[in-house]
Amino acid sequence: MGKESLWLALGFAGQLAFTGRFALQWLYSEYKKRSLIPVGFWYLSLIGSALLLAYAIYREDPVFILGQSFGFVVYLRNLQLIARNKKEQP
Repeated sequence: MGKESLWLALGFAGQLAFTGRFALQWLYSEYKKRSLIPVGFWYLSLIGSALLLAYAIYREDPVFILGQSFGFVVYLRNLQLIARNKKEQP
């Protein structure tokens, strides 16, 4: 497998993780019978964003880089808030 194929695989893996977060949220909400966002949604968002950001940097696409950079910060912050909330609860 060549260098270009590896980068394409990385890009597709990122897109798969990113798409999987919506499937997870939908199935979790159906299971709970109300709209909820499970913690796994944020992990898949972070993983997908990191992989897509790496791919965007490789492709030197400034629009894609900016978009994924902003999302990465948001997803990381949500995970930090979740962790902090768990520590504060008895």
